Amino acid sequence: MGEATFGSWLGQAALREAGDEVCLVAATGVARDWIRRHAWRRIGELWAQNDPRGRRLDLKSRLEFDTLPPPPVSVPPVAAPAVFEVEAAEPAPAVRQGRLQGLQERFTFDTFVSGPANEFAFAVARRVASWADGHFNPVMFHGPYGFGKTHLLNALAWEAMRNEPTRRVVYLTAERFTTTFVKALQDRQTAAFKDELRNADLLLIDDVHFVAGKPSTQEELFHTLIALVEDGRRVVMTADRSPNELTDMEPRLRSHLQAGLVCGIEPADRTLRLGILERKLATLAQQGRFHPSAKPEVLQFLADRFTDSVRELEGALNTLVARVGADLARLGLDEAQAILRPHLACSERRVTVDQIQKVVAEHYQLKQADLISERRARVVARPRQVAMWLAKQITTRSLPDIGRRFGGRDHTTVLHAVRRIEALKAEDPVIARDLDILLRKLRG
Repeated sequence: MGEATFGSWLGQAALREAGDEVCLVAATGVARDWIRRHAWRRIGELWAQNDPRGRRLDLKSRLEFDTLPPPPVSVPPVAAPAVFEVEAAEPAPAVRQGRLQGLQERFTFDTFVSGPANEFAFAVARRVASWADGHFNPVMFHGPYGFGKTHLLNALAWEAMRNEPTRRVVYLTAERFTTTFVKALQDRQTAAFKDELRNADLLLIDDVHFVAGKPSTQEELFHTLIALVEDGRRVVMTADRSPNELTDMEPRLRSHLQAGLVCGIEPADRTLRLGILERKLATLAQQGRFHPSAKPEVLQFLADRFTDSVRELEGALNTLVARVGADLARLGLDEAQAILRPHLACSERRVTVDQIQKVVAEHYQLKQADLISERRARVVARPRQVAMWLAKQITTRSLPDIGRRFGGRDHTTVLHAVRRIEALKAEDPVIARDLDILLRKLRG
């Protein structure tokens, strides 16, 4: 089926055992449906020919497989692990233990949806949480707002405590580190503050970029980092940029952050965004006691529109569920767009058809005049359809108006282009990637 198509739909699938059955687990429900339509018959034939035990092969999405009831296992009771979190408002000593305020229970590895954009960071986090030897120290995860850094850090903390309940785990934000350190200075409790942090087996600091431009806090963080690393204890931090871009940070602190393992988290691709939506929908459905179902075109619209931040993506789904609840399964695309229109209007800069044509022409190395010409060669026709699809998605122009701006074409031509690109983006990973790139350029 070709390397690109295989990589997009089957390359991210995995073969898993569930009791006596074997299951091909697709990355998302959309990928599962594509495999069922385009490859399942052939997969079944090959499986029957090559499995000597003659086992039945099932097909599920990752979400469906993960929510299967586990087989009963007898596990001895284990005391709940304690997490140590710095409390800014507490009197001396500046650190209290046994508090879970700093960690969010919903942020675990089980609820983290991984994909090509974050799979390396995900693997590193799991390795650190396993307390495995041979780790890099410190570890720095970086990426813009809403890319899942806090989720990953919380998940790492929960898993590390579950694996080694007797070890000391300290989690705090860089803002909490700063305010607590300042309070310790005021109360003359810096020794207690230092001892509590430097006795941690694992120190987790979220949003470390917050200390940039704060010399005394950076000084304390630097000495804390050095003390822990030299003593073989583990440090993991997150930031909105890579260490070399933290120009307001003291050079020696920045240098030590770069000396470990730096893991960038990229924007979620379309497949990953769909997986995140399916996971979020399952959670909301469980809370609201309704069936976790939505029309594919609605989920695809969300995945295509909210590309910059996972939080915005989940927030859009929250808005739909809050408005229609259990009726989400019957919600059509036009209704979903109408519900989200106020949110879209305030968050999206105004984009014109002319801008779309210029950006698309530049992307495909054409002239803008080619897109409004009568040329029907594929090298021009496909980019023209892409531009029409973009105009329908991110402008308020009607189909007839869009057609007029593409050389006076009829609205049915625009409608055909929109439907064609909608079909192709689900089947052709090259088109899907082009649309992702173009949407990001146009939305700034």
